[in-house]
Amino acid sequence: MDWTRYRFRSRWTLPASPVAVYTALERAEDYPRWWRQVREVNRIDATTGVIRIRSFLPYDLTFTAREVRRDPAAGILEIAMSGDLDGWARWTVTADGTGSLARYEQLVEVNKPLLRRFAVPGRPVFRANHWLMMRSGRRGLAGHLEAV
Repeated sequence: MDWTRYRFRSRWTLPASPVAVYTALERAEDYPRWWRQVREVNRIDATTGVIRIRSFLPYDLTFTAREVRRDPAAGILEIAMSGDLDGWARWTVTADGTGSLARYEQLVEVNKPLLRRFAVPGRPVFRANHWLMMRSGRRGLAGHLEAV
């Protein structure tokens, strides 16, 4: 097993239309407004940006995100990631009753030296840290969608 490789999956049930959820998720530069763990998003060009995140644990992760797929009809947003994290992440937004289901999938390898050094003993803590970040993101997006 490669202890520096992570696969994450999250499901966010949201009380808004798939179009509204997709529109909010495709505007990565707005994430810091509603997702407190996304500290900065700096656009490089129309399809690339540098993102800095920090959750409960006292370390930042910085990576370049490059758009791989933007398909509003299918509800799919996908990026390639390089930097402290190498891999990909994908949102898939679908209708769910009167609201939406946003499914998040991520497969990454951690490059940050500190996290690589503590890969084995820290793995459960790193996974919990990600879970807390995603929980906060869902709450933040739900509040953001209610406000708009």
